[in-house]
Amino acid sequence: MIRTLIVDDSPLVRAMLTDFLESEGSFEIIGEAENGIEGVEKAKELSPDLITMDYEMPVMNGLDSIVEIRKFSSCAIVMITTHDSAKMAYEATVKGAHDFFAKDIFTSQMTDKQRSAIFNTLKQITNIKKKESQSQDTGEHGSMASRKINCIVIASSTGGPMALCQLCSALPVNFPVPIILVQHNTSGFDKGFVQWLDGYSHLKIQLAEEGVYPSKGNVYVAPTDKHLSIGASGIAFDDSDPINNQKPAADFLFKSAALQYKNSLVSVVLTGMGNDGAEGTKFVKDAGGITIAQDESTSMIYGMPSAAVETGCVDLILPLSDIANKLISLTRGESQA
Repeated sequence: MIRTLIVDDSPLVRAMLTDFLESEGSFEIIGEAENGIEGVEKAKELSPDLITMDYEMPVMNGLDSIVEIRKFSSCAIVMITTHDSAKMAYEATVKGAHDFFAKDIFTSQMTDKQRSAIFNTLKQITNIKKKESQSQDTGEHGSMASRKINCIVIASSTGGPMALCQLCSALPVNFPVPIILVQHNTSGFDKGFVQWLDGYSHLKIQLAEEGVYPSKGNVYVAPTDKHLSIGASGIAFDDSDPINNQKPAADFLFKSAALQYKNSLVSVVLTGMGNDGAEGTKFVKDAGGITIAQDESTSMIYGMPSAAVETGCVDLILPLSDIANKLISLTRGESQA
């Protein structure tokens, strides 16, 4: 059983989350708290496996509570918040939260697919085990000879906000190519994500717009609930069915980018559940591009990078801390033989 502490000032929300978690059979509610201070105290007393954390609470808010809990516990923490607090939800991932969900998901209209995805995420983040960090040259590329890079595409999901914060903050203001990004986001949180990430980056983070042609120094974020592609006419959106349960799907972006940029493209698959980005990685590789995946030790969830690696089409498996420097060297045209 996953021993769970619920921290929220609303009795109604605490009851709603209790009913939701107990309905699955794998979660045991071992305590409740109605403010951040009480949440910290009960986390010390009860040593839970999982904490659900509200943001807006009296006495101490959820963000400060997470900071205090991280001083003595590595347990899984997810923030349950409103759309009004979207930026704080992303900030929580930097302070130590593993993920977050919108409160309005937990209604009678929740689909079976949403229920399954949430439970799967909660189970995975309560069972995170880290291994030693190590860069790997897979030997699949033979030689990444010096070439002009014209675009970078990135895929990320669970754990992605924290990873992207670290990656984007390490890229210089004069970074010479555009970046197009698919981060699997809770519906309606894309604008908050863009505003939050922009505060950490020297580059301009913006929500992608149809018809815009990507330019250097900009990071274009796919909006929720639309596939994004890039072609001769710039960015385009597609409202077709989800791919591997994802919309937007990184595979959709990677395939279009491979056709557009061919061997001047670099793809990066970061932490996340599932296998989105794996098939797209194969397309990038087949087009002559350079492919990178985050390593297991620095991935919160190794599902997406692992799936990409298993295709045999990943050139470099790197710790998160090494990816920015590698992108800098590639875009400078430095020899990669």
